[in-house]
Amino acid sequence: MKALSVVGPAADTDAAAAAVAAALRPRGRVATVRRDDTVATPASTARSVSLSDHGAWAASGVDRTLDDVLADLAPAFDYVIVEGFPDAALPTVALGDHDASDPDVTAPNADALDTEAVLAAVEDAPVRETLDSLVASLKSHEDSEFAGAIATFTGRVRERDDPDDTPTRHLEFERYDTVAEQRMATIREQLCERDGVYDVRMHHRTGVVPAGDDVVHVVVLAGHRGDAFRAVSDGIDRLKDEVPLFKKEVTVDDAFWRHDTPE
Repeated sequence: MKALSVVGPAADTDAAAAAVAAALRPRGRVATVRRDDTVATPASTARSVSLSDHGAWAASGVDRTLDDVLADLAPAFDYVIVEGFPDAALPTVALGDHDASDPDVTAPNADALDTEAVLAAVEDAPVRETLDSLVASLKSHEDSEFAGAIATFTGRVRERDDPDDTPTRHLEFERYDTVAEQRMATIREQLCERDGVYDVRMHHRTGVVPAGDDVVHVVVLAGHRGDAFRAVSDGIDRLKDEVPLFKKEVTVDDAFWRHDTPE
């Protein structure tokens, strides 16, 4: 899934989001997330969902961040347009005199928006994957009827190894995009060539990943659990050994690249 932020006057953001959504629909499934500060926060933890006969729905709740909502939408949508979140770390369209930080596309109003420039910004955006979205993609595989197993591995950012360690605040990952993508594609292809393995998905986040967050997933669709477990294990081992990823660790006291620090 790829996400785009639209900021500016409410009327313009609605019109711009509608235009971009219409342009994206031939390419995939599109959702829209709008900021609405008029919704009262419930005193309880109860959620409210409205569902129409044709499948359209709306929801409200508590303790949900934008990242939480995007993660919920990732399995079901290819694109999400976000309105009214100026601080979102997403490719951004700024309308009017909105002082967005380093927008990708600007326009005085929705009518003047260059839709092709917006589509290019969306396609350049990083893919947002979750464990649920990767599993969902495998369940729709053409050979899924023959598969009796989906095995997964999730790697998290560990805050500390033991109680005496200095806590890690976050890790920052960089990679050589072309080389990393080629290596991951090769690993995936070779795992898929194994007997009993139908498909494999691998995803590693880049940028800043806070302690406690998921950072890497390997998901395998296979006929039987043994084939699935072996492919998952080999997949994560090969990803760590063969894909050029550079990791900076930021603790409460210091910051350093892991290859600069002796084990």
